[in-house]
Amino acid sequence: MVCAVLVGLALFLTSSRQVVLASHDATVRPNFTGEAVVYTGPVLPDVRLPAGGRIGVDIRLGKSDAASTDELVERYALIASQPEGQIAKVSAAVQDMALDAALRGAVIGLVPIGVWLLVGRSRRAEIRARLRPPHAVIAVGVVVLLGLALWQPWSTGDDDMEDEEDWVSLADFLGPDVPLPDDAEDIEVRGDVTTDQTHRLIESAVDTYDKSKTFYAEAADEAAGLSLREPQEGETVVAFVSDRHDNIGMDPVARAVADAAGATAVFDGGDDTSAGKSWEAFSLDSVSAAFAGLDRWGVAGNHDHGDFVHDYLADHGWTMLDGEVVDGPGDTTLLGVDDPRSSGLGSWRDETGLSFTDVEDRIADAACAADERVTTILVHDANLGREALDRGCTDLVLGGHLHVRVGPTRVVGENGQAGYSYTTGTTGGAAYAIALGSKPRRDADISLITYADGRPTGIQWVTLRTNGDYAIGSWVPLSLTPAE
Repeated sequence: MVCAVLVGLALFLTSSRQVVLASHDATVRPNFTGEAVVYTGPVLPDVRLPAGGRIGVDIRLGKSDAASTDELVERYALIASQPEGQIAKVSAAVQDMALDAALRGAVIGLVPIGVWLLVGRSRRAEIRARLRPPHAVIAVGVVVLLGLALWQPWSTGDDDMEDEEDWVSLADFLGPDVPLPDDAEDIEVRGDVTTDQTHRLIESAVDTYDKSKTFYAEAADEAAGLSLREPQEGETVVAFVSDRHDNIGMDPVARAVADAAGATAVFDGGDDTSAGKSWEAFSLDSVSAAFAGLDRWGVAGNHDHGDFVHDYLADHGWTMLDGEVVDGPGDTTLLGVDDPRSSGLGSWRDETGLSFTDVEDRIADAACAADERVTTILVHDANLGREALDRGCTDLVLGGHLHVRVGPTRVVGENGQAGYSYTTGTTGGAAYAIALGSKPRRDADISLITYADGRPTGIQWVTLRTNGDYAIGSWVPLSLTPAE
């Protein structure tokens, strides 16, 4: 036990993990300082704040694809205003390192027991009989020499310049003319950053942080008290978000709307990012943290290029649809696929050259061939479900992509079965491919889908306007009675 604990602690304190954090490649190392320290590099000051426990972390930021320092600092401010996803990512990395160290320590702790048993009682007696003071001194000396050879305390480099700098509070660093939000009281910085330009960057970041934090916090608080339709007995409500485009500020707002409506699940219609790059993992971490505890299904949009978004969300608890019919919320059936204009095509990824129409036909074929009627088709662009509706093989097609709300529109299929098409607006308030900002750039939408007895029964939308006011749509019932 002693060996296992000592080795486990040593391994833990020398562990590190490579993660993508705050749009950087980053290295995370644990310690027992109880502080989180972010080493930002040679231009911006390092940052330190309490970690909220005995275990602390050192985070060294590496490469980023930001085009300028201004853009990078702006990202920092916006990500810091909604840090839950990044905190969860660092915490998971530290927990993973602790588990690995404990397992390795336990295995190494078994070595003395194994040696003891392999040597045997008679051989141990012989060793004790032969062990004299000279032998003991030699054995201890060998152990000490091996330890020194591994440690090599004589190998010292130059002193780090960062060790010569003192930590100062952010308030002292910026001076009395820059008001700080209450959340920043415990932040300290360190670094020889004295240029007017750098100070202006940090002042701008603090201002952006404060505006973003205030706007979205107030919106989330107000959302909790919205007068939305309450689910009746036997009904299931699903929150539907799409086209977030990196706007992590809207995630707690969307969750507050979902909770106010009694939602127990969430659909994600894609375009969570602007380009599907790994630096945008902060957006995927945020939406995963925001909707933790709910059942989650999703697809990738046309801006979520490649496999990164699909695979990352799948690894973080989302059921990512890939052309197969699966069980959905409220005893429903669910079908969906990534947008064909990205390079991932769900279960058809191995086929190249599939057009939008090809995928539309494949979805219709899958829906019409299903053993049970497909309740919902979740896609990024509702037009992908057009053929399935025309054939009368699904109750509801949900999409986004247009950044404006369309429907619900009733469609009677060629078999006489009725279904609906519905497009939700952009949840991120995106005017273009990216919506990261201190407030939405256009009206931001969250839609609420109601199911009962395994079928959709109604839709309600909620819009957060750019001035912080809410607009709430009436609950629209869906009539799925077959046409006469």
